[in-house]
Amino acid sequence: MLIGYMRVSTSEQSLDLQRDALDRAGCDRVFDDVCSGRATERAGLDKALDIMRDGDTLVVWKLDRIGRSLPHVVGLVGDLQKRGVGLKVLTGDIDTTTVTGRLVFGIFATLAEFERDLIHERTMAGLAAARARGRAGGRPRVMTKQKLKAAMALMADRDNAARDVAVQLGVSVSTLYAYVDAKGQPRERASELLGKRGVRSKIAGLSGFPCAAGRLIIRPPWL
Repeated sequence: MLIGYMRVSTSEQSLDLQRDALDRAGCDRVFDDVCSGRATERAGLDKALDIMRDGDTLVVWKLDRIGRSLPHVVGLVGDLQKRGVGLKVLTGDIDTTTVTGRLVFGIFATLAEFERDLIHERTMAGLAAARARGRAGGRPRVMTKQKLKAAMALMADRDNAARDVAVQLGVSVSTLYAYVDAKGQPRERASELLGKRGVRSKIAGLSGFPCAAGRLIIRPPWL
């Protein structure tokens, strides 16, 4: 059985061109999605894959209709082949149910592996260059040294609720507790951020001002 699949990125785009091509190819059933090519959830494609059985063929107008990238397409087709399902691309002369089509797709698989290795090599080279300049890779920390010093002082005051402290510092409650405990004592991640010096000296530079009730309200250094 021939199962067709078509996709457009937005509702303003028309599926007519793909639908006509799939109809001419003799597809028994056709499924569609309206989503970006980078979308990970595609209800129409999932339905098409669910009903496919050994000996069936998935038919698409262009190869980019079914995958986010070449490695993703290669992985998807590999899974189909394990189930005995073929792939036919109408505009690319690719048909994995034939010897020639499998050969062409084998070349695609080699290119996908090369792409993965090249990206990995460039990433590692970039990280090595950054480390050589004293910079670490990855996302910037949400918790900074200044915020951590304020968090330790604020959490040490039992009248301060953790949620209020987190809002004031601009972090989540889970992030707050990842660095300090309920009494304001630093956790392991806090020690790594502050360095080896004693944490008590880290909060000595915080300024404060008294409120009407007589309590000292800590003013974070960035305010």
